[in-house]
Amino acid sequence: MNCGALTENAASKNHRLVIIEGIMGSGKSTTMRIVAKALEDAGRPALAIHERTDPHPVRATDELEHWFEPWRDSTAEQLAHRAVSRWRSFAEETQRSGYVPVLDGQLFHGDLTHLFLMEASFDELAAYCERLAQVIEPLNPLVVYLRQQDVERAVRIVCAERGEDWVKYQVDWKLKGPYAVRRNLAGLEGLIALYQDYRLMTDALYDRLRLNKMVIENSERDWARYNQQILERLGLEGVPRAN
Repeated sequence: MNCGALTENAASKNHRLVIIEGIMGSGKSTTMRIVAKALEDAGRPALAIHERTDPHPVRATDELEHWFEPWRDSTAEQLAHRAVSRWRSFAEETQRSGYVPVLDGQLFHGDLTHLFLMEASFDELAAYCERLAQVIEPLNPLVVYLRQQDVERAVRIVCAERGEDWVKYQVDWKLKGPYAVRRNLAGLEGLIALYQDYRLMTDALYDRLRLNKMVIENSERDWARYNQQILERLGLEGVPRAN
């Protein structure tokens, strides 16, 4: 896997969009809040957008009756088309505004996750991701990919931290999708297997991504060091400490 940026932009301080990516429990939400605060402290108005923001500016499943199970209302092709349209409107609005949105996922962990659960092919997922990259390219985005080498360990840790009810919620949602059903995935072990496949897919998409990007292997949970790396890449001074 290519762990460096594919392209380096000398005007790194001109990023008009930051996207924090990774699997569930990888630290996306916390990192998103830290980056947004650091931008604000540096005098660059930021807009932190949590994955649960409602209404969400780019999440296309919000428009569906069964947003939790989009395969009941939409084909993968229809959902991808709807998502690209929402991203285009979001990018245009961002260009007009003075804010730097900091997104909790949504390039990978969002509608692309739903497309994966709907069993879209890798070629379809790659084409969708490429279209999104083209839409947001004028914003000179920085994509931060939080990655743990051992997916099983990472999933077990977050499941232990968040408890049985949260695990049941994840299993009842994600293992009802066509991808999991066809492969007879069930329970926690099925959820782990699902995310192992998912991470192989997002690794491949990250490597293809022709945007400014950086990957952080954060298994050691050394958040202060990871924050330092991200903020330095954004040309920011001062490192807020994560709890």
